[in-house]
Amino acid sequence: QVQLVESGGGLVQPGGSLRLSCATSGLTLDLYTIGWFRQAPGKEREGVSCISASDGSTVYADSVKGRFTISRDMASNTVYLQMNKLKPEDTAVYFCAADIERRRCTNNYHSSLTYNYWGQGTQVTVSS
Repeated sequence: QVQLVESGGGLVQPGGSLRLSCATSGLTLDLYTIGWFRQAPGKEREGVSCISASDGSTVYADSVKGRFTISRDMASNTVYLQMNKLKPEDTAVYFCAADIERRRCTNNYHSSLTYNYWGQGTQVTVSS
């Protein structure tokens, strides 16, 4: 049974940092590509980043490039999203998701339809 559990969200001031964790079970990160998404109130879910199962290569949305870093710990089956220089517009519920079909992030990494399993989300609020 595949499960993904996000943690690490919270309230942070603009310019601050947070590290989100996506603890996975029932899968291995060398077989499942993992994506991070976010959804702000009244907005569509947005793909933020992706890390490939095959080689750990990464992709980022333009809105977070240079500020966010996705990484993985194979031993603990955990994927991280390090978020630096946070802005109020980063406020959202953040989700991780697993793709069981593709070993690499594709051009559709930002589409919810690409992923098969989802976590419950963790709230990130950037405010002074």
